[in-house]
Amino acid sequence: YWLFCITLPVMYNWTMIIARACFDELQIDHLGMWFIFDYISDIIYIADMFVRTRTGFLEQGLLVKEELKLKQKYTGTLQFKLDLLSVIPTDLLYFKLGLNYPELRINRVLKVSRMFEFFQRTETRTNYPNIFRISTLVMYIVIIIHWNACMYYSISKAIGFGTDTWVYPNTSDPEFARLARKYVYSLYWSTLTLTTIGETPPPVKDSEYFFVVVDFLVGVLIFATIVGNIGSMISNMNAARAEFQGRIDAIKQYMHFRNVNKEIEKRVIKWFDYLWTNKKAVDEREVLKYLPDKLRAEIAISVHLDTLKKVRIFADCEAGLLVELVLKLQPQVYSPGDYICRKGDIGREMYIIKEGKLAVVADDGITQFVVLSDGSYFGEISILNIKGSKAGNRRTANIRSIGYSDLFCLSKDDLMEALIEYPDAKALLEEKGKEILLKDGLLDINVANTGSDPKNIEEKVIQMEGAVDNLQTKLARLLAEYDATQQKLKKRLTQVEKILKSTMQFEFSDLEELDK
Repeated sequence: YWLFCITLPVMYNWTMIIARACFDELQIDHLGMWFIFDYISDIIYIADMFVRTRTGFLEQGLLVKEELKLKQKYTGTLQFKLDLLSVIPTDLLYFKLGLNYPELRINRVLKVSRMFEFFQRTETRTNYPNIFRISTLVMYIVIIIHWNACMYYSISKAIGFGTDTWVYPNTSDPEFARLARKYVYSLYWSTLTLTTIGETPPPVKDSEYFFVVVDFLVGVLIFATIVGNIGSMISNMNAARAEFQGRIDAIKQYMHFRNVNKEIEKRVIKWFDYLWTNKKAVDEREVLKYLPDKLRAEIAISVHLDTLKKVRIFADCEAGLLVELVLKLQPQVYSPGDYICRKGDIGREMYIIKEGKLAVVADDGITQFVVLSDGSYFGEISILNIKGSKAGNRRTANIRSIGYSDLFCLSKDDLMEALIEYPDAKALLEEKGKEILLKDGLLDINVANTGSDPKNIEEKVIQMEGAVDNLQTKLARLLAEYDATQQKLKKRLTQVEKILKSTMQFEFSDLEELDK
């Protein structure tokens, strides 16, 4: 906010000093107003220097607040020297040269870095960075045209108004003597010249030619850069839509190539339209992958934690477990008529309704028993594997989406992985699940109490068989490695024997020669 306050006087000095210096009537007719604005801006400049000596900075990640260090940090920078030059009271020369020389305050433009700093920080913090960048570029264009217009009028005044066709017309004409016409005409000429989009009277004198050539070069360089930046910004603004459209086109081509039913093709296209219209086309995991785990967790908690707390079995769980589960929630969108689950299916996940309406329907898919809306949930019992559950881990109902439904999905594997570190929470969840099953008449109390559920015994037998198979595989691997090691050892021993034999033969031959 302070940078915004200091940007206003900087902008004032950047635009008005040159205008007052070139257009005499602008300076003389409003002298009192200019004095007020000038010295208000000077006061803000001085206040900014004081603020800079009280502005903390990071040193090894820690905020430094000591006044002595802050002063030393600021006074050791180039910006301090520029700030000091910008507040030198050059206005005192008014007493010698007169009040018609506002260009004496030209040193005030040295504060421009604070304006650039404001733009950079605002661009980082705004929710509409592309719009802000375009607006900033347009402002730069206007300032450049404004400066060029003032210089054109000054050159025309130096050469003589109306002396040729290129300069500003003769001010003896009342229409061209008005201040507004002088500025607007100069601004129009400057815009045509710098943008090269219109014809202007050709220069006549050498100085005029030189000025126009410089204008053309500046216009080409500056506007080529600006137009290129605007083009890239517009492309960035449409990047998300272009990427999304690319996905749709690829799926359309696939469906056309595979001769997919036209009805299914329409449903797919409508589903994509719904995602884009309701701003659900962004892949959250892809967007947040650049953030550290801590920040990603905080964002997920902020967005999804309240939704997860609505589930009865999670209402009283530890905060740490809820955080673990929040990070594992997966958003899913279903089209009208889609079955989320069918009776008899194996339950591998539970669902929480964020937006939309779901119907519990009969086997015919038409008769509706009950309608679930925002905040409802289902499937939480089937993923807990509660002993004594008559339904086992099978779905007990058909659930179908009435319109477009936005759900959160929590898989069984993710839940069990999170519960490993929270055994108390696991016991609590199982107790709550038993209460729900008992209330609905779906719990075998004897099995629940004894823990001798045949299904669980079968599962354990299957697990043990799998473990035995794994052990057998590991044993076969170890035997193979043992055989290979034995073969390598035999080869090495054979090589050592050969080396020893050759050495012995060489030594015996040497002894025989010595005996001879």
